[in-house]
Amino acid sequence: MDGKCFISAALLAIALGCGQSSQQGGAGATAQTKPTGTPSDAVSAFLEAVRTGNDTQAAGMLTPLARQKTSEKNMVVAPPGSATAKFKVGNFEFLTPEKDAAHVWCSWTDVIDTEGHTRTDDIIWALRLESDGWRIAGMILKVFPDQPPLVMNFEDPDDMIRKQEMLQAAESEGKSAQPTQGVAQPNGQQPQASRPDAMQR
Repeated sequence: MDGKCFISAALLAIALGCGQSSQQGGAGATAQTKPTGTPSDAVSAFLEAVRTGNDTQAAGMLTPLARQKTSEKNMVVAPPGSATAKFKVGNFEFLTPEKDAAHVWCSWTDVIDTEGHTRTDDIIWALRLESDGWRIAGMILKVFPDQPPLVMNFEDPDDMIRKQEMLQAAESEGKSAQPTQGVAQPNGQQPQASRPDAMQR
């Protein structure tokens, strides 16, 4: 997996049986810090953990169910840390009257080759309010410009694996993932088909 690009055609650099998880305490470990505040704050904490390669803290920012399910599959839902990566977290939108589910818009930029070219991906993160704060249940992103946004539910690893295999097959057939400029909408407007019920209460 190329750790220099957060979102690639293979998507998320999901690691199966990856040794980096055990070195950092396991995908099911709980973060030492329990951030409070807005859903955007939680996404910032998660992405900073991803950027610095802190798998334990990144895993701790997932919902309990996502931690359980990914741990059972020995999965890491973040690539190796990258010193060249930058991210910008935008607005969030509550999805329920109880304000216990939210979407957060962000962009992730990283160097993708030895010549210094960069790629920016726009991502919508799906979060739920758990007993220990806002936690991440999944993500939504545009991988191919002619296809609907792709929903990755961290609480359903089998579905993530199927979608990763689909993207790898598409890549082998000559398709390539494109930068997703314009998919995330920082003004809070939500794109169509971006409310995955499986990631809400």
